[in-house]
Amino acid sequence: MPIVAQSTETTDWVSRFADEVIEESERRAPGKPVVVASGLSPSGPIHLGNLREVMTPHLVADEIRRRGYQVRHLISWDDYDRYRKVPAGVPGVDETWAEHIGKPLTSVPAPKGSAYPNWAEHFKAAMVESLAELGVEFDGISQTEQYTSGVYREQILHAMRHRGDIDAILAQYRTKKAPAKKQQQKPVDEAELEAAEGSGAAAEDDGSSGSAGYFPYKPYCGNCEKDLTTVTSYDDDSTELTYSCTSCGFSETVRLNEFNRGKLVWKVDWPMRWAYEGVIFEPSGVDHSSPGSSFQVGGQIVGIFGGKQPIGPMYAFVGISGMAKMSSSKGGVPTPADALKIMEPQLLRWLYARRRPNQSFKVAFDQEIQRLYDEWDRLEAKVADGSALPADAAAHSRAVRTASGELPRTPRPLPYRTLASVADITAGHEDQALRILSDLDPSNPLTSLDEARPRYDKAEAWINTHVPADQRTIVRDEPDTELLKSLDEQARESLRLLLDGLADNWSLDGLTHLVYGVPKVQAGFSADATPKELPPEIKTAQRSFFALLYQLLVSRDTGPRLPTLLLAVGQERVRHLLGA
Repeated sequence: MPIVAQSTETTDWVSRFADEVIEESERRAPGKPVVVASGLSPSGPIHLGNLREVMTPHLVADEIRRRGYQVRHLISWDDYDRYRKVPAGVPGVDETWAEHIGKPLTSVPAPKGSAYPNWAEHFKAAMVESLAELGVEFDGISQTEQYTSGVYREQILHAMRHRGDIDAILAQYRTKKAPAKKQQQKPVDEAELEAAEGSGAAAEDDGSSGSAGYFPYKPYCGNCEKDLTTVTSYDDDSTELTYSCTSCGFSETVRLNEFNRGKLVWKVDWPMRWAYEGVIFEPSGVDHSSPGSSFQVGGQIVGIFGGKQPIGPMYAFVGISGMAKMSSSKGGVPTPADALKIMEPQLLRWLYARRRPNQSFKVAFDQEIQRLYDEWDRLEAKVADGSALPADAAAHSRAVRTASGELPRTPRPLPYRTLASVADITAGHEDQALRILSDLDPSNPLTSLDEARPRYDKAEAWINTHVPADQRTIVRDEPDTELLKSLDEQARESLRLLLDGLADNWSLDGLTHLVYGVPKVQAGFSADATPKELPPEIKTAQRSFFALLYQLLVSRDTGPRLPTLLLAVGQERVRHLLGA
């Protein structure tokens, strides 16, 4: 018997959609599994914008599963789409791939060096692996298999019989297109990744229109395999279809009730699948939701196939910040796999769960990732003590677990910015990293780096791949004697106070108290004095003191948090560099 959702989860967007989808499914298909759907085109790297196409229905499907209902989350791999262009910046691909434009994605060779049999499988594989890490359960459907095995034969014949009705619907939206304006390409760290880009995208034409009339079907050429074909005649009774190829000049006559080398055009294919699969919920990106777009037109065409349009919210763009090593001019776009190298699955799930589909957000690859992790850790603490707001608690629950159970997590989730600093300073020396991390809390020392994994590995990957070389931390080998000689008495006294307190405060909390306390003590206040008890100039004195320590330790004005840096350098070396 279905379970009622917990009251704490009734205020978030996922629960509201789940309510609506369950009600609609019981009206349309009582007693059957609830069907939600996504569509992805493996025409190149499947990026973080495309991931919203999957995460939106996944989260709704998972909520429905939690309530005890059976759900199918379909992911249609649009691998029978035409190969439109050679994407820039893909390793193992050169200009010779242009000869395959117009072929099905599954007929295009994989990039050089790939272990996969074709282009589509190469790019599908990375996404499948990422979805597994994210805990996304789905039923994958290859559109190549569906079309070439004849699964959709009756639907194709039905569409051809009703081509006049389909043409009349499409004609309502056909307008004379103005010449496209050339747009300046944004750098990837400013760009918004369009979530629905490629899943049968609207760039596909409405069908084959020639002297013989309109046809909603495109054969792939029997000679060159390309879809640069025009249907020149068709007989409904015999299903005899004649087409010619404008690419190679080939033409042939086939029987469509036996022919499996072609597909319905996108604006007909999508609503056909809604009806065939009984889809109740499928979101769509901005491009598919505008007037005259495929989602709107599909809402009319689906009736020709005896189906209904799914419930489908429009979802907004996903932005990216700080992709220092990926250039949009070279075609580089960040994928879920790129994100999962530097962040745990829970954090990535949370980014998609906490925002309504129509709200845009950014995935951080720059310093912002540290702030995001701080925010996440604060939320974890609030959930643990029961002080989180209901919607925040619901988003957290959807991030850390699915209906199948909790995602694997880091046993000791130390602050990400601390782990990043340690990974930066130690430069891959795990024994040094363990020494520093063990000193963070001497009363409960870390005994193995495995306790801090995988978060430590993610932070280390971020440091190594997304922090520019000039921002990396290199600790001095010898003291800066010139700077030490030039210090006035007040600066020397601040160093003496710090050095005198090192041994008794050698922990993360202790050193934090010490470095912030030295300027307070020098000004005649208690080291425990709160900001409200102190004059504004104390903050200025603290900043000057911190800059002096950074210069003496790493020859810069800034760096990792000082307590972490001191622990990393070690007491003996700190004393040496500070002129003890």
